[in-house]
Amino acid sequence: MLASWREFLPGKRKRKDVAEFSLYLSDNLWQLHNDLKNKTYRHGGYQSFKICDPKPREIHKASVCDRLVHHAVCRILFPFFDRKFVFNSFSCRKGKGTHLAMDRFRSYAGKVSKNNTRACWVLKCDIRKFFANIDHKILLEILAQQVKDQEILWLLSEIIESFNSKDKVGVGLPLGNLTSQLLINVYMNEFDQFVLRELKAKYYIRYADDFLALSSDRTKLEMFLPKIAEFLTSKLKLELNLKKVEIKTFASGVDFLGWVHFPDHRVLRRLTKRRMLAQVSNISLKEILKRYSGLLCHGNTWKIKSAIIKINSSI
Repeated sequence: MLASWREFLPGKRKRKDVAEFSLYLSDNLWQLHNDLKNKTYRHGGYQSFKICDPKPREIHKASVCDRLVHHAVCRILFPFFDRKFVFNSFSCRKGKGTHLAMDRFRSYAGKVSKNNTRACWVLKCDIRKFFANIDHKILLEILAQQVKDQEILWLLSEIIESFNSKDKVGVGLPLGNLTSQLLINVYMNEFDQFVLRELKAKYYIRYADDFLALSSDRTKLEMFLPKIAEFLTSKLKLELNLKKVEIKTFASGVDFLGWVHFPDHRVLRRLTKRRMLAQVSNISLKEILKRYSGLLCHGNTWKIKSAIIKINSSI
């Protein structure tokens, strides 16, 4: 519990709820330890607030005590489950992330297209209301197949069932829980294994609910689509977001993880550029470049940098 507290604390010391918990830290940790040991622990409710990132999202924040439990659970279970995940699952894993996912996409596109000498087709899919539609019963069944310790399963059940989507009992995980990041990968690992073992998709990448399959044969990808939709619906009770499903060539530009990818370059998504330029008039040039420098260095962004400097200099 102390190790979990040290992981949880950075950047939060000045927050009121954290300060109040730390005021009686020893007593609170001891009480939490006893509650877990005696199985009298009950996960509390959530505070909700909305953000735009860039689309509106509702974040649910648990109490300090519950978030500390999340850290304790993930310290043990992240390494255990990470070994079971497929290599090309890039979301919320140590040593992975968006930039490595984009680099792997470019590498696969180069292999499929034989260094851009033939067409590379890309099937791009997105799952509709992903977090809000995770089925608790299915998730707990998946966990029970891999975790034999009944006390861990009891605690995971307490965390999972502490949250329900609006008007849906037994469905949904909260955006904001550290455990949710782990649990969505456990849930979607079933799908990853299906794509690799049943569909035999050699070039496949997933980041959270966004996933791609690449092939030199468009017909092959078209055949994948109904099988993917059927598996998601029947096994995981998830649905594809049909508005975001597309099959197109890599050369025509593929929108993935905030960037539009082409064979010889990648550029920021239009919405991201518009949001960035809209902020220029409100903050200094130094601040805007500092805020977005990490993002801008991963693609061809000379035009957007020039636009930022031009707008800022005219203010």
